[in-house]
Amino acid sequence: MLPLIKKGLLLLLSLALLVMLVGSWLLNRYLDTPLTLDSASVTITVPQGASLTAQSHALADTGMLKWPRLLTAYGRFSHQTLIKSGEYQLDQGDTPRDLLQMWLRGEVIQYSLTFPEGLRFADWLPLLADNPKISRVLQGEAMDELLVELNLDVDHLEGWFFPDTYHYSAGDSDRDILLRAHGRMVAVLDAEWQARAPNLPYASPYQALIMASIIEKETGNPGERGQIAGVFVRRLQQGMRLQTDPTVIYGLGSEYQGNIRRQHLRQPGAYNTYLIDGLPPTPIAMPGREAIHAALHPEEGDSLFFVARGDGSHQFSATLEEHQQAVREFQLKRRSDYRSRPQ
Repeated sequence: MLPLIKKGLLLLLSLALLVMLVGSWLLNRYLDTPLTLDSASVTITVPQGASLTAQSHALADTGMLKWPRLLTAYGRFSHQTLIKSGEYQLDQGDTPRDLLQMWLRGEVIQYSLTFPEGLRFADWLPLLADNPKISRVLQGEAMDELLVELNLDVDHLEGWFFPDTYHYSAGDSDRDILLRAHGRMVAVLDAEWQARAPNLPYASPYQALIMASIIEKETGNPGERGQIAGVFVRRLQQGMRLQTDPTVIYGLGSEYQGNIRRQHLRQPGAYNTYLIDGLPPTPIAMPGREAIHAALHPEEGDSLFFVARGDGSHQFSATLEEHQQAVREFQLKRRSDYRSRPQ
């Protein structure tokens, strides 16, 4: 009798093991069978707070996923149920296993937005607002709240955001991106300030940022930034006015219509560096790292003036007489293809 019981138990154990092996094989076959997609790639959205059960059934309703209860049961058994919200891209060949891992890791679709050097803060806002994947929260009083949150000892946001390419996912806000851009600018400015050249006419990193913004707007030629910085630094050190058109243009705001006129240079204002001493009160644009570096590492020399040649470069002069000659040569007799910035 005992041997028969042992044989029966052995048979039951064998059957149980066989069922487990077959079940495991079937489960893995299901997990590794491609989803049913009707195109090369499909974008799906997992709502905020969605559960694995709800999202599996939602995907099953589209016909892309079979047996949603099986995926849910597998997720619960393996303690893999905390999926993340966002947009996901499914490609041909992706399987339920791939899908679950994407949800768990939050491998959402990444987008990018580039802010070129030299744009004003007023130029950044439309780029953010016109992007349908970015949520808008900075409206009205929220802008004032952002200034408080950044803890800046100024009442002006110009210059405080680093021009770069920023990656984001659907639903990220304009505030999120600006906070990242501000953090990047603070880090870059601090690093460059710590390594600055000696005897510069700046009382603070903010003044260096103001100078960098002017350099950024004066030239698009990377090779000239150090020279232009040298001119402006020497003018400040010698008590000369900066006399730079970009600051005047910034101060004119919407009054500027593409041409700066003599009357504009005579118009009083905080940004008219033809009339004020020293730097304007704030930056006039978002400078890149190269312009910040130039402001803090100006090239040595004796030039105190420069004028656009018309091919995107500038003619530098040490004396007023040389400068006036350069103006006659490059400004008063402009070529038909004249341009102040390089192509």
